[in-house]
Amino acid sequence: MLTSVFSAVAVYVSTSIDYLVILMVIFSQSHTKKDLHHIYWGQYIGTAILVAVSLFAAYVLNFIPKDWVIGLLGLIPIYLGVRVAVVGEEEEIVEKLASGGTSPLFWTVALTTIASGGDNLGIYIPYFASLVVPQILIALVIFAISIAILCYTGYRVQKIPFVSEALERYKRIIVPFVFIGLGIYIMVENETIQTFCAVW
Repeated sequence: MLTSVFSAVAVYVSTSIDYLVILMVIFSQSHTKKDLHHIYWGQYIGTAILVAVSLFAAYVLNFIPKDWVIGLLGLIPIYLGVRVAVVGEEEEIVEKLASGGTSPLFWTVALTTIASGGDNLGIYIPYFASLVVPQILIALVIFAISIAILCYTGYRVQKIPFVSEALERYKRIIVPFVFIGLGIYIMVENETIQTFCAVW
């Protein structure tokens, strides 16, 4: 059992630690307790979708997608970053999205989690494929606990005075830069851009 716990922790931390900076930026955009709940739920839903896709691919399709296809998910954070940069202040985007009746932070976190975790499918699928049902259940519990810890860490770090001041002062630059940079990184890491360049 301890082996299952340690392996689940190792898999989650190794594939999600780079998302800490993204969470810090997102938490800096939150203004109410309700926003915090939406960020947590968005992170849980995004991760749950990634895990569900991994389990489905591993046990139903017996299929591991090509890296460059997974890299296309990088278009999601690029779109979010460009939207912030072009439309203007984040509040304007929040108002437009909120008019649809659903929390914009919830969808931003969920979509960004899926996009930034898209390349994790290459790890999640073979990982879950190697587990039996009791081990899968242990892994799911560990993932759930780890998500809460990751979110809380991101929230606390962005509350450090010099971090929060920098995020508030330069958010108009930082938010698009982080999201667009994340999208490009995902596409380059999965050789999506290289694949398209080779074709053309």
